[in-house]
Amino acid sequence: MNPHIRDSAVQFTAQLAATPLGARQARRLAVETLAGWGLPSEGPALIVAELAANAVTHGRVPGRGFRIGLAVRGGVLRIEVVDTRGDRIPGVREASEGSEAGRGLVLVDALADRWGVDRGLPPCKSVWAEVDLGGGAGGRVAGTRDAVGSDATP
Repeated sequence: MNPHIRDSAVQFTAQLAATPLGARQARRLAVETLAGWGLPSEGPALIVAELAANAVTHGRVPGRGFRIGLAVRGGVLRIEVVDTRGDRIPGVREASEGSEAGRGLVLVDALADRWGVDRGLPPCKSVWAEVDLGGGAGGRVAGTRDAVGSDATP
């Protein structure tokens, strides 16, 4: 891990089409950006993939895209996906047995140290996740996850 990136402030944003191709591009861009910053990408790329897939599936408005953002500040990687369906606030739900859908935010919850949803300027919302970049694998501390609907700022 690049200690200069971990301890500095860098950011990346991209506006993408709200299509399955746009969701795949979000994941690819995240992997390339994190590699360029010298940061591990496996967990964060899965978070981006799930949040982008949700934006495309549940946050899509015809003719409008979604935005991904990656930022490192103070040893924390923040991942944001902004879509234009602020009226649809996601939450963790249990998927029925055998279902192929409904586990995305469960995965985000498992991989991120904190995550939540912020209402943006109408009609937007931002679903975000944070990963602590401190030394060791999975730097999670029990009980540090924010509740959905947190008012944390980017």
